[in-house]
Amino acid sequence: MTGPEPRIGAVGRLGGPGAPGRGGTGTGLGLGDTASENALLIGIIEAISAGPELEVLAAKVAPLIVAATATDECFVHVLDDTDRSLTLAGATPPFDREVGRIRLLLGEGVTGWAASHREPVVIVEDKATDPRYRYFPELHGEDYTSMASVPMASSPGGLVGVLNVHTRARREFTDRDVRLLTSIGSLIAGAVHQARLHRRLAARERAHERFTEQAIAVQESERRRLAREIHDGITQRLCSLRFHLDAAADALTEEPAFAGEQLVLARRLTHLTIDEARAAINDLRPPVLDDLGLADSLASLARSTVGVEVFVEVDHCVLPEHVEIALYRIAQEALQNVVKHARASNVRLSLRRDGHEVSLEVTDDGRGFPDDGAPCDTDGAAGFDSVDGVDGADGTDRADRGDPGDGAYGGYGLGSMAERTELIGGRLDVRSQPGQGTTVVAKVAVHAL
Repeated sequence: MTGPEPRIGAVGRLGGPGAPGRGGTGTGLGLGDTASENALLIGIIEAISAGPELEVLAAKVAPLIVAATATDECFVHVLDDTDRSLTLAGATPPFDREVGRIRLLLGEGVTGWAASHREPVVIVEDKATDPRYRYFPELHGEDYTSMASVPMASSPGGLVGVLNVHTRARREFTDRDVRLLTSIGSLIAGAVHQARLHRRLAARERAHERFTEQAIAVQESERRRLAREIHDGITQRLCSLRFHLDAAADALTEEPAFAGEQLVLARRLTHLTIDEARAAINDLRPPVLDDLGLADSLASLARSTVGVEVFVEVDHCVLPEHVEIALYRIAQEALQNVVKHARASNVRLSLRRDGHEVSLEVTDDGRGFPDDGAPCDTDGAAGFDSVDGVDGADGTDRADRGDPGDGAYGGYGLGSMAERTELIGGRLDVRSQPGQGTTVVAKVAVHAL
């Protein structure tokens, strides 16, 4: 049975009627005096001052909340960087071992409902019968009777997560109880927001470092490949061309027919050498960008993609050169992955500018893959191969979200897409479901260009 929706008024001085100790029955949350309030505030300040790491903050505030509210357990769920799901970032023992492992999409479970509706939830008893409730065996929900769930929000950051408290005994959480929880959530929401920003910055720095390492490795690999191709291809053909021209020159007066044959062979070698040189140049930089611009280059790329029908919708956007190259390469890698892995028939490629944002989107109707709502974080490209998500709330890398059977959507390309997007100040988002295709979206703010 679900208790009545709590009414949230203006939050005043922290406090409430007295309550028994942890696990007891009653209606209060146990902050009935100034000393208790001060102790809580000092504890929160110390937790915030411990450092910018999100998991450290959540781990320190969870027991403080339990002590302040006379409840039995506290769970701190934090919104991920794509604002699509919540991850358990802190909990009271023994559930702290589940940090980073419990994930809920917005709207999923009581926690997800509180986040998506920005409203508190109180369940006094029989929570299993509430349609919003989702059972996690790891959290032993059957051992706890009552719960209160409040969204955490701050003025600069908006919604940052959800705060849950649970009691073994039946508890009638009052409006004052919920106001207290909301006040605590507001106190730590700003710090959580800053911790999320710190995590994003750290992820960006790691992505930049890794991309730099990969760029150097790729440069050296490309240099070796070009040296090998020039030696084995262009150089050998030029040597052969010189041989045929020398033979033609020697036989020009005495054997004109033979000289003519040598000139024909020399012409063929000239055409092959020119083609190889153009291919090498195209590998270094797509010349089509210089000739056509980004929009028409994407249309040309779509026409040259074999195996699928590519429908193109592009706006002519004037962007910096390095951004155009990055978006072109992202589209190129996305289409290559569709051809190699998606088993798709149709692809939609679009480039749109909407106010202060440029969006490149590649959507296919292929087989797709499971999407658990993990962020596509640039520190590992969650949802794909390395990307990410995307990092969860615990900051860990998410990897190999492709088809586990054959490595579909795996490989360097997809991680590179996320890193390319991050390096031009954008973000990569990936959405997919089995049998429903995949959508890859790279978004870049205009002011970041």
